[in-house]
Amino acid sequence: MGLTQTTTAIYTAFALAMLATSTQAQSAAPCEAEVPCQIGDRSYHVLPPDNWDGTTPLPVLLHFHGWGRQGTLIVKHSRIAGATRPRGVLLLAPNGDGRTWDFWNEGSPDTDFAAAVIEDAAKNYPIDRDNIMVSGYSYGSAMAWRYACENGDGVRALLAVSGTINQNESCETAPNEVRHVHGTRDTVMDFPFGPGGDTNHPVSLWRERLGCSVPTGTESYSTTEKDHFERVIWEGCATGNVVLDVHSRGHFIPKGWFARQLDDLLDTPS
Repeated sequence: MGLTQTTTAIYTAFALAMLATSTQAQSAAPCEAEVPCQIGDRSYHVLPPDNWDGTTPLPVLLHFHGWGRQGTLIVKHSRIAGATRPRGVLLLAPNGDGRTWDFWNEGSPDTDFAAAVIEDAAKNYPIDRDNIMVSGYSYGSAMAWRYACENGDGVRALLAVSGTINQNESCETAPNEVRHVHGTRDTVMDFPFGPGGDTNHPVSLWRERLGCSVPTGTESYSTTEKDHFERVIWEGCATGNVVLDVHSRGHFIPKGWFARQLDDLLDTPS
């Protein structure tokens, strides 16, 4: 073999070694943020809060993404991750099978999967079991409702945006508190008006399940110049509280809405 061939062989071997090292490094990367964590053939994303000391138990926001999305979006989302990171909340974002969720009927396999996500994350992060919150947007909101309906015991709050399940369903379990936001002009997951155009209907399932009667309060508030809400509150129900925020716009996550709810629930500075 000549000198040129020898040199080429050496460089080739070196390049292959570097590629193997790079591949090993990528496979050894910790599952965090955009690097998914595996549970069998399913996966999820996890994002710890800013400036966490590594030992303090963390409240959890388990968030179900919308149709066609994945958890990679959620851990970068300014209105979701942007709310959890500065508030000391651990964000868990499961990946839907086929980029969607099985929420239409009882017995969803995604309920068991999402419960497994919490337990898997608990192996690496100290979870505050008194502050597990479940949320979602659009199809993900309906999945969050399904999760609360089937595995709601121990859930501090359901934070749902623009998506529900059938209001006539009977839920075996329920969260301690429900906070739902929906736009009256939503044509993707239509605003579920009740008889006579009743705008309190979107949470009728939870009002019945938690034993709520007449509203105990109302409030108008804004999070931005464009995001205005009419809030109806049912406090002191038989087994929990219900809050409904209604706006006059369409299908989206209102800016500042998650931040407002977390501030209320965790008593953090706004």
